[in-house]
Amino acid sequence: MRELSSALSLIRLVPDFPQPGILFQDLTPIFADKSAFASVISHLSNHRGTASIVAGVEARGFILGSAVAANLELGFIPIRKKGKLPFDAISRRYGLEYGDDELEIHRDAFLVEKQIFLVDDVLATGGTLIAAIELIEAAGGTVSSVALLSEVVGLGGRERVAQRFPALEIHVLSDDLRQDAARG
Repeated sequence: MRELSSALSLIRLVPDFPQPGILFQDLTPIFADKSAFASVISHLSNHRGTASIVAGVEARGFILGSAVAANLELGFIPIRKKGKLPFDAISRRYGLEYGDDELEIHRDAFLVEKQIFLVDDVLATGGTLIAAIELIEAAGGTVSSVALLSEVVGLGGRERVAQRFPALEIHVLSDDLRQDAARG
């Protein structure tokens, strides 16, 4: 777990981005460091569960999710911002800390693979994660596992997701570190 701790320590906190009052978690130092990136991808991959395909949310969830998919030798399905997919798509609006947005997925994304491992970057208010899970379900998939790099504690995101999807376990790498430290 030491390498994971070192990797997560590279998260750069940027105040007032993308607007005043937001403390943004910049992950680019992790992506640029081959050891840190490999550690993060390895640890995220450990939470696959029974999934047979990986989905990731634009944009940093693409980086993490596609690397996890390659590591696990699984396919990858992108969940994109509105207007970015070229084929028949379904969409969901969701709230962010600093406004709202809309995500889309191809309607035929899960014709074969049904158990989905959803990977994203940071859990904040939970809006993005809830929209992604709803889209996966609308496209015929079932989220069997969720893994994230980090969480902004205090914004209620985990609680919002748990209210909507009470049986879904959410894995956050920073939680893995706390649990490992508690075991001593």
